[in-house]
Amino acid sequence: MKRIRFRYARGEKLKFISHLDMMRLWPRIFRRAGLAMAYSEGFNAHPRLAVAAPLAVGWTGDAELMEVWLENPPSLPAVVGLITAQMPEGLSVEQGMVMPPEASSLQSLVRFAEYRVSLPLDRSLALIEEAVDKLLGLSSLDWSHQRDQEVRRYDLRAQINDISCLGVEDETVTLFMRLKNDPSGSGRPEQVSLALGFTEQPKSIHRTRLVLA
Repeated sequence: MKRIRFRYARGEKLKFISHLDMMRLWPRIFRRAGLAMAYSEGFNAHPRLAVAAPLAVGWTGDAELMEVWLENPPSLPAVVGLITAQMPEGLSVEQGMVMPPEASSLQSLVRFAEYRVSLPLDRSLALIEEAVDKLLGLSSLDWSHQRDQEVRRYDLRAQINDISCLGVEDETVTLFMRLKNDPSGSGRPEQVSLALGFTEQPKSIHRTRLVLA
């Protein structure tokens, strides 16, 4: 039995698939590839598969992380080739790595997520950079937003590690955001955008990196 970590990309074609659907898709890919997944013990056994951090519906990412336990798999390059042949358009494996069985769980290692966020240009770049500096200069920022039927209240500033402007093109400004993403909670780029004074939703949110401990 081997524990394998994959870095994969989810593109435009699959950005509206939910996390639950993604967790159903992976076992189908391995099954069609002829690879036997290990299962948990107990009455309600399930595949031993986990992602580092769910990617929200509508977002894309090219540095997503997933781990799976496989029974007697072939070589790592062969595994990557087999599952790549079964992947739908919009999903691709960028890298595979065999992990020690005793390594910490993937979810427990995530500390930050980095994003490239594109927003409608609603003011000059100088004013946007001024808003970024003002937000980063705060020691705290009481914030709330409604999610499903629940109103969440928290310190938004505590979820922000860094923000910077990457540039402007075609009436679109692109921001870099490094936000907290650990077992205690995670920052959301669209909420940070609101705190910067943007009134329209981001045109796109692309996760470029997950930072592990």
